[in-house]
Amino acid sequence: MGRVSRSVEHPADHPRVAAVKEALRRAGADPASIAGLVLLPDAVTTATAAAAALEVEVGQIANSLVFDADGAPLLVLTSGAHRVDTDRVAALVGAQQVGRASKELVLTATGQVIGGVAPVGHPAPVRTLVDVALGGYDRVWAAGGVARSVFPTTFDELVAVTGGTPAEVA
Repeated sequence: MGRVSRSVEHPADHPRVAAVKEALRRAGADPASIAGLVLLPDAVTTATAAAAALEVEVGQIANSLVFDADGAPLLVLTSGAHRVDTDRVAALVGAQQVGRASKELVLTATGQVIGGVAPVGHPAPVRTLVDVALGGYDRVWAAGGVARSVFPTTFDELVAVTGGTPAEVA
């Protein structure tokens, strides 16, 4: 497990962070995942920045990427070590086209802004794919609702708490 070497704060009652914590609780997440949700000193809006701040491999970062799949939001939780193959994802979900979602679609679908989108805590369920590459790590880190927040989790827990489908997305 990586360690958070710089000073961190435990999350204040930011509404997005609180929504993520509550969603994790309701979904039966490990209490250590919920308690491990922290605010880093600086925003970590890329997998590289998050990995550096947490002193872990970039592949351990679970990027929460929202796509537009034929007009519907699709959340892809992918390893920070690679890019999503949108043609492959389109075939997986039976969509004609899959592309990056607009800022407006991301905010409407998740209640969160790009750079801090968490796997959970959304106003309504969002169809989710979970990159099987994340299963290669004992611990992965996901965003906690704002650009400075992260929490430790596992591949199995991500699948469980999101109701997601494991998939090869790269």
